[in-house]
Amino acid sequence: MAVAALGWCVIARGEPSATVEVGLAEAAPADAVAAAVQRKSRPVDVPVEELNAAIARGRAFLVGAQNADGSFGSAGRTKDLNIMAGVGSHLGFRAATTALAVQALIEEDDGSPGVAAAIDRGERWLFEWLPDVRRDDPTMIYNVWAHAYGIQALVAMHGRKPDDAARRQQIVELIHGQFARLVKYESAQGGWGYYDFNVGSQRPASSSTSFVNAVVLIAFDDAKRIGVEPPEKVTQRAIEATEEQMLPDFSYLYGSYLRWQPRRAVNRPGGSLGRSQACNLALRLWGDERITDEVLEEWLDRLIVRNGWLELGRKRPIPHESFFQVAGYFYFYGHYYAARVLDALPPQVADGYRGNLARIILDVQDADGSWWDYPLYDYHQPYGTAYALMTLHRCRRR
Repeated sequence: MAVAALGWCVIARGEPSATVEVGLAEAAPADAVAAAVQRKSRPVDVPVEELNAAIARGRAFLVGAQNADGSFGSAGRTKDLNIMAGVGSHLGFRAATTALAVQALIEEDDGSPGVAAAIDRGERWLFEWLPDVRRDDPTMIYNVWAHAYGIQALVAMHGRKPDDAARRQQIVELIHGQFARLVKYESAQGGWGYYDFNVGSQRPASSSTSFVNAVVLIAFDDAKRIGVEPPEKVTQRAIEATEEQMLPDFSYLYGSYLRWQPRRAVNRPGGSLGRSQACNLALRLWGDERITDEVLEEWLDRLIVRNGWLELGRKRPIPHESFFQVAGYFYFYGHYYAARVLDALPPQVADGYRGNLARIILDVQDADGSWWDYPLYDYHQPYGTAYALMTLHRCRRR
C-alpha cells in the first residue's frame, strides 16, 4: 500500500513513476507492432474548405476564451486529480498558455478587428507578466515551459509590426530576459526539467527531460533566426543532454532519471511517439547529422500509422495511465512538432504528410471549436486549441 501510494503521488505530479508499472503495451503482439512500423503512410487529401472552416472555429474559440486581462487559462475547473501546483506554478501555466495562444492567433490572423484586438491584448499581458515568471518553489519548475514558449511567441510578435522599432527592441530585450531565466533554471545535468525531487538547490538538481530540452532548443533556434543569439554554453549542454537520451531507434528517454531502464514502456517507440518528433527536430536544427531526412520521415510514418497509441491516452485524467505509459498531454504537443518537422523536409516530401496530420487533428475537434487532450485546471482548452491551430497552419499546402 505504501509503494502504491508513493507511485500515485509521482504519477499525479506528471512524471511516469519508477515504482508503478503501467505496462499495458506489452500485450500488443510483436508481429503486429513490427508490421505497423514497416507500413508507410499514404497521402491523404483534405479539402481546403474543411481545413479553413476548422481553423475558423478554433480561432473563434480562442478569441472567446481570452480572459479580460488578455491572458488565457486559469486555475479554475479544479478536480481531485490535478497535478500539484502553487501560485507561482499557475503564473507559469498561464504565461505558457497565453504565449501559445498569441502565437497561434498571429499565425492564423484573418485580419478581422476581433482577432487583431485579441492579439494586442495577449501581447500586452505578455509584455507585463512574462518578466515576472519564476520557479514556484524548489520542487516545481513549471516556469521553464513559459520561458520557452514565451520566446516562441516573442519571435512571432517580432515579425508582426516590422515598422515599430521601439516595439521590436522591447521584444528583443524580453527574449534576452527569458534566456537569463533558462540559464538560471538549467538542470545541473544540462538541459531542463520541471521537477526537482532530489535536492531543491538554487541550481536545480532536476532530471534533464528530453522533451523539455527539445522545446527550449527549438525556441532558441527561432530566436536565432531573427538575430537574437541564445547563450552558447547552455545550448550546447542541452544538446548533449538530449543526445544522451537518444536510443538507437531514435526513441528518447522520458528523462535522464530513466537511463538505466531504457526498455520501460514509456521509453519504447510507442511511449516516445509524442516526443521523438520534437527531439529529432531540435537536434537536426542544431546540427546533429544523424537526424537525416529518412529519420524524420520514418517518425512521421510512425506517428501516422501508430497514432492509436497517442489517441488511447487523449483526455485520460491521470498522466501515464494509458498504453506505453503515454500521457494525454503528449497528444497535441506531438502533432505540433510533427508539423514543424515538415518545414525541415523538402516541400515535395512534406506535402505527402500534410493531409495525414490535418485529418488526425480535424477528426478530434470538439463541437465548441476547441481541442484538448488532458484536463489541466482551465488551461487545457486554450493550449490544446493553440497547438492544433499551429499544426493545421503547417498543414496548408505551401
